[in-house]
Amino acid sequence: MSTREEQMKAFGHLLDIMDELRVKCPWDRVQTNESLRQNTIEETFELCDALMKDDKAEICKELGDLLLHVVFYAKIGSETNDFDIKDVCDRICEKLIYRHPHVFGTVQVDGQEQVLQNWEQLKLKEKGGNRRVLAGVPDALPSIVKSFRIQEKASHVGFDWERPEQAMDKVYEELDELKAEMASGNHNAAELELGDLLFAVINVARLADIHPDNALEKSNRKFISRFNYIEEKAISSGRSLKDMTLDEMDNLWNEAKSLEK
Repeated sequence: MSTREEQMKAFGHLLDIMDELRVKCPWDRVQTNESLRQNTIEETFELCDALMKDDKAEICKELGDLLLHVVFYAKIGSETNDFDIKDVCDRICEKLIYRHPHVFGTVQVDGQEQVLQNWEQLKLKEKGGNRRVLAGVPDALPSIVKSFRIQEKASHVGFDWERPEQAMDKVYEELDELKAEMASGNHNAAELELGDLLFAVINVARLADIHPDNALEKSNRKFISRFNYIEEKAISSGRSLKDMTLDEMDNLWNEAKSLEK
């Protein structure tokens, strides 16, 4: 692996390239925070995809793409004299040191759960104690991730189930309520109950130390793989999926499932 000196040299080289691109490239020269925003979101999802596949080469590549965006935003900030890459680094270093008093101070902790609890308490103090517990959950987060973070933050102040089994009971309760509203034909009420059911399921996942977004993505990939198998079988037999019966597709689904073992 590279030395710290080599790492710093490589980062400096990236900064030099960014400086030159901002002056000489017609595309890079006109970019703004707003114009880059959607690209940054896409790059983040591409990194997430590589992480899910555990593709080390792709992870390295996507980290570079995301790092470029960090450097790009810092370069734009320096041009308006608001901040530069040093300020970005200084701010995150200050935050990490402040929120890790058990590493950089004299605080004693017993396990990662206490670290997380201390982290949330320190975050509240950073704004003079005026922040609410859930204030740090971004509105723009995807719903599954947002629910997980809401529950996680509430748990750090003691508002939580003690065991996953207790949360599972809530799932059954919400499922019964959803069934009742669907039977009544009340669409709006059923929508609310479905949301409550999903929230309860996410709570079970969190307490079982399973990230629901990761779990759902694995199910998405599994479904795609099995469905593609059905489609390939249909194509190889000269048929269309629309021409197949549900029983035929179900048999092929089970065949694809058996090949995974």
